[in-house]
Amino acid sequence: MYALVADVARYPEFLPWTAAARIRSRKQRDDGAEVVEADLVISFKVFRERFGSRVTLWPGVRRIDTEYLDGPFRFMRSGWTFRDREGGGSSVDFFVEFEFRNAILQRLIGVVFDEAMRRVVRAFEARAAALYGPA
Repeated sequence: MYALVADVARYPEFLPWTAAARIRSRKQRDDGAEVVEADLVISFKVFRERFGSRVTLWPGVRRIDTEYLDGPFRFMRSGWTFRDREGGGSSVDFFVEFEFRNAILQRLIGVVFDEAMRRVVRAFEARAAALYGPA
């Protein structure tokens, strides 16, 4: 699951509303982390926006942290942690917090945010099942 989430370039293949992904840079740090700067294009009905983020991959502790760089948000950050489950599979904790610069867009997204996040989680689960087999 860690490898699936860390592969940002493949998000357009399976994540809803993700129209494109471009890796700006990829750097290995001395502390074992890898830092990936990437652009994602999100497309939903008439809304189409590009935003940049810095994704810090911590393979040793199986954690992924995301920071906002530029785009339509006032701020955005998210995080993933992964733990092996006894008997196989993974437990995944995920959080995201953000605020759009545009108040109208923020209200619109607020109405559908919970369902949108459920769809994103289901997309990751379906992708994992397709790549690795059912849990």
